[in-house]
Amino acid sequence: MHIMNLKNIIFAALLAFVAGLGLTGCEADGPAEEAGEKIDDMVDDTKDKMEDAADDVEDSADELKY
Repeated sequence: MHIMNLKNIIFAALLAFVAGLGLTGCEADGPAEEAGEKIDDMVDDTKDKMEDAADDVEDSADELKY
């Protein structure tokens, strides 16, 4: 029974170590990650501008009704 507990402790420590390596490996952004973030930002900006334009059209339409 004592050996089983030791195996569980070693397994948990190894799992934590591997998880820690995985998380630290994701910190540095490569060129593809940076390009993806720029694309995401451009898409978000375009979406915001489209929503603003739609609001402007709706406001103009409301003004024509009255």
